[in-house]
Amino acid sequence: DFRRIKINLIRQNSSTGVAKGQIVVGLDIGTNTMKALVVLNKGKGWEVLCYQQMLSFGLRRGAVVNSEETAKNIQLLMSGIERDCGRKIKSVFVNIGGSHLHIAPSDGLISVSRADHIISQEDIDRVLQATRAINIPSNEEILEVFPREFIVDDQKGIKQPLGLTGVRLEAKVILLCYFQSYYTNLAQSVFNAKLQIDDIVPSPLAAAKSVLTRQQKEVGVALIDIGATTTSLAVFEEGELIHFAVFPLGSANITNDIAIGLKTEVFIAEDIKKQYGSCMMPKNEKGSQSKKKIEIVDEAHSLSFTKKQLVNIIEPRVSEILDLMQKELKSIGRQELLPGGIVLTGGGAKLPKIKELVKEQLNLPCQIGIPKGIMGLEEDPALATVSGLVLEGVDFDATDKDGLWDTIFGPIKELLLKLKKMFKVFVP
Repeated sequence: DFRRIKINLIRQNSSTGVAKGQIVVGLDIGTNTMKALVVLNKGKGWEVLCYQQMLSFGLRRGAVVNSEETAKNIQLLMSGIERDCGRKIKSVFVNIGGSHLHIAPSDGLISVSRADHIISQEDIDRVLQATRAINIPSNEEILEVFPREFIVDDQKGIKQPLGLTGVRLEAKVILLCYFQSYYTNLAQSVFNAKLQIDDIVPSPLAAAKSVLTRQQKEVGVALIDIGATTTSLAVFEEGELIHFAVFPLGSANITNDIAIGLKTEVFIAEDIKKQYGSCMMPKNEKGSQSKKKIEIVDEAHSLSFTKKQLVNIIEPRVSEILDLMQKELKSIGRQELLPGGIVLTGGGAKLPKIKELVKEQLNLPCQIGIPKGIMGLEEDPALATVSGLVLEGVDFDATDKDGLWDTIFGPIKELLLKLKKMFKVFVP
């Protein structure tokens, strides 16, 4: 069954870029919310044609566990999108998330094939393929290969070995792995919704595409994507991904804490978080202001709490998430050593005072990641992933000098393009 082969999910776009008037669709399938964004090529740039979101069902901690329910939601969302934009949606760029995603370091070594010892693209492809020959659990697969450096003979630190001369070519890479069942569930959900898949992109890497600049990725930056039930960390340095991790904690945990702490229902706790929540007490609200009662009264509920009480519930949970980030950065020797600082995305990044708490706890500069490159898009960090997905459909060589495709996939770009064409026939 060719649907079980990863590469057959990818449908090749035109090698000359996307034509004026053509659309690209991003589908962000999250645990709590499903988002669809359609952008239109205006010739001089990309513009939002339509956007919709709805509650998501069938996922647990970012992974699809019920493909039938998820497919129904996708169909419902796409029906609304098609009505709004007046076009038939045939294919989407879709994200994959969840704490089942993880990385594994690997390396490969080959002998240069040409008699004159000049390294060809074929040699680069072969050495990257050799890095995949590692032992991983039988229920896991390799999603992507991220080259960190090449070594030609004994010369280390080479980023692009094409055309260099040597006898031996070695590659040190990061392999991004996934749990096979969750990947299959995701793909099946989209197929059952009668859609083709242009590409499947890890959520934090899609977010990074839309909010990070080339300079940030060059000097060293960490993107923290705070979703509903997971928080992802992606670290870049010298233009490349050097670390990736996903943790099963997110903004829904904060909501649950509020529901427990204030002894109320989850949907009310969510409203309280959005309207009154903060990670720290504002300076102008300390003292007597922090003890001022907030009253919420309706026909079914009556609540009374102070801003200080709410901060005392929210801050410990956000600090717990940041502690996990700090430990992860320390494990790779980047604790307090990222000149590009921290960039926050996801719905959890909208919590007031979260930047200040990050700066204080991680001792690094921090900013909220606002999607770039699409005209008419709301400046909302929760849209980082879906906007990054549509940017996958853009002609990066012409319009996106900071694209992750060039900076991360460069050496294997040609191989992937060939494989896309080869397996296009098998896409349903």
